[in-house]
Amino acid sequence: MSSEKNKEIIENYIEAYNSFDLQGMVKLLHKDILFRNFSNGTMDTETRGIQEFGELAAKSSKIFSSRHQTITQYHAEGDTTEILIDYEAILAVDLPNGLKLGDKLQLKGKSVFGIHEGQISLIEDYS
Repeated sequence: MSSEKNKEIIENYIEAYNSFDLQGMVKLLHKDILFRNFSNGTMDTETRGIQEFGELAAKSSKIFSSRHQTITQYHAEGDTTEILIDYEAILAVDLPNGLKLGDKLQLKGKSVFGIHEGQISLIEDYS
């Protein structure tokens, strides 16, 4: 698949993510989606399969009153695309780490997407 087509799939996913469109996100995923989140070099979350991912996405969406990922850079190699992102969000709940409802998060990170059969089969988020 062309890197332009992969870029379009990823942009559609990010657009759905930013607008809390869980169905829009899930429809772009391969049934065997592997999702991993890395924070400070440690993997803290992993899901396998579309059902586990959907459950995590639904739970995560309730934490934020707004969220926005902005893609700042792309690097494609084969069926894998790495993007650099600026992330901004407003919390909708208090978190155990001391962050409070209404607090604004601003992070820079990267995400790695794998595309298989025209669908996203891998997402790895790094912050």
